[in-house]
Amino acid sequence: MKKKGIITIIVIVAVLLLLFIWVKNAYNGMVKKQEAVEAQWAQVENVYQRRADLIPNLVATVKGYAAHEQGTLTAVIEARAKATSITVDPSNITPEQLAEFQEAQDQLSSALSRLLVSVERYPDLKANENFLALQSQLEGTENRITVERQKFNDRAREYNQSIRMFPRNIIAGMFGFEKIGYFKAAAGSEVAPKVEF
Repeated sequence: MKKKGIITIIVIVAVLLLLFIWVKNAYNGMVKKQEAVEAQWAQVENVYQRRADLIPNLVATVKGYAAHEQGTLTAVIEARAKATSITVDPSNITPEQLAEFQEAQDQLSSALSRLLVSVERYPDLKANENFLALQSQLEGTENRITVERQKFNDRAREYNQSIRMFPRNIIAGMFGFEKIGYFKAAAGSEVAPKVEF
């Protein structure tokens, strides 16, 4: 009888130990994925900051050639100010925070597009080496933004899957792991633009 009690205790301890190891590994796996999301978010912010840093030089260059485009220049400056004022807590990226951030960045992209279209009326500006270099850097940065947003979405998807799959979802709920939002296409981007000649 005593031997049976000892075996029972050993089995219970073994099961508890295995359960502890499983919970520890599941928790640590979720933490690693959450850290990967936060690191990728930092990279997204980094490329958006690069774009924001290029804008004052671009605006100053355009201002010298196209002084009467003041409304367009002001719109770019205001959109930049709004876009750089929105902060997202990387440890708690909610879909609402991400949507607000994305909306501000989309407004800045729209203002920049209008500025670059207005530049077409100024052949001297289009030939200016400083403007051409800034425009090239801005285009490269826009491409990097697209890449980093995609990488962020990939990390967020991996994390979200990790915390939502059974039985990890139980541990995620116990320790407060929350779903992270994704970058989405800008509103209206599903409609192809009309091209008329």
